[in-house]
Amino acid sequence: MLAGVTGKHIARAGRLGSGPALGPLAPVSDWAAEAMNTTETPLFPLRSVFFPGGHLALRIFEPRYLDMVQRCHARGEPFGIVALTSGEEVRRREGEGFRAEAFHDVGTLARIEDFEHAQAGLINIRICGTQRFRVQGSRNLSHGLWVGRLELLAGDVAVPVPDDLRQAAQQLQDLLSGWKARGAADDLPVQPPYQWDDAGWLANRWAELLPMPVEARQRLMVMDNPLLRLELIVDRLDALTRSANR
Repeated sequence: MLAGVTGKHIARAGRLGSGPALGPLAPVSDWAAEAMNTTETPLFPLRSVFFPGGHLALRIFEPRYLDMVQRCHARGEPFGIVALTSGEEVRRREGEGFRAEAFHDVGTLARIEDFEHAQAGLINIRICGTQRFRVQGSRNLSHGLWVGRLELLAGDVAVPVPDDLRQAAQQLQDLLSGWKARGAADDLPVQPPYQWDDAGWLANRWAELLPMPVEARQRLMVMDNPLLRLELIVDRLDALTRSANR
């Protein structure tokens, strides 16, 4: 099981180091002045799924996010990452307005770990996923920022990795060792604290790395049973191994 899976089969392993670029230069808007309801949390739609315990680097220069990330950083507050179902990460004009955006209602709160105001109109951040949430209601502010009322969802129950699935942990450790030998540790897609014996953590790390459609990744993130999530991940790993060995 899992033998033969190598780094070349893993999708988006280098994204943490570069991060998507989000938007053109423009004046910053004050979203807080418009979003007076303190029960609302800013939302950040992406073309990917963000998992609790995950790490991601973002380069931000789209107006609707510049002020938002500065305020979240200064106040130590999170923002929500949600996966797009339609529309683009960067706001695009369509006719006299902008292309419509829609996103899944379950996402993950992001905490800013590193913040660099590189130059005027450009901010580099590194975020960590904390807790899943469900969007109870959302609205799009005049300058394009989404805000929503969130229901926090329970975290994964701690479930040890069963003996018959432990090779998934070893395989990920082997991949991580190979990546460390070739690049800076801070740029790797899997970051400490490592929880090799936790089924939910292990499933989430593989779910971030394995090639699969966004919808399949979203279904795994929404799943409440961490052991079932890991079993489905191992099924994908086994299929990938069989394909690689043909």
